Amino acid sequence: MLASELKDLFSRDLDRLMHELESYESEDVIWEKVGKISNSAGNLFMHLCGNLQHFIGAVLAKTGYERKRDFEFNGKVSMEELKLEIEKTKQTLQAYFETAEDSTFSEEYPLQPFGHAMTISYFLIHLQGHLNYHMGQINYHRRILSKTSK
Repeated sequence: MLASELKDLFSRDLDRLMHELESYESEDVIWEKVGKISNSAGNLFMHLCGNLQHFIGAVLAKTGYERKRDFEFNGKVSMEELKLEIEKTKQTLQAYFETAEDSTFSEEYPLQPFGHAMTISYFLIHLQGHLNYHMGQINYHRRILSKTSK
């Protein structure tokens, strides 16, 4: 049941992330930085996809994904590539949650990104919160730079 619920939540929010991307008035605006904010929305899109594909895809689902964290924050790709990454991330997570057994969520997560042990369910809940935290930043960035403010 938890796997199904997490699949639904991540799918819903990755759809919302795609909607945010498609709501930008132009591709150039995605890469603009505002004031003292050091990350563009484009880099946050890449960071979210890289983060989820690494921590869920590569670590839990064993997809072989190789993260390029430095590029997530310093690189630049086309809007079409961002759309493909969001869709690929969604497919990766759906495939994982469709085969995951709820009993495995109480096991220890294989890595310690916070410097201490935690369960898989704890870290998945963290990743859901992380996705929404940055999605809020992206939404705010888009509305600040929008001429029509949707």
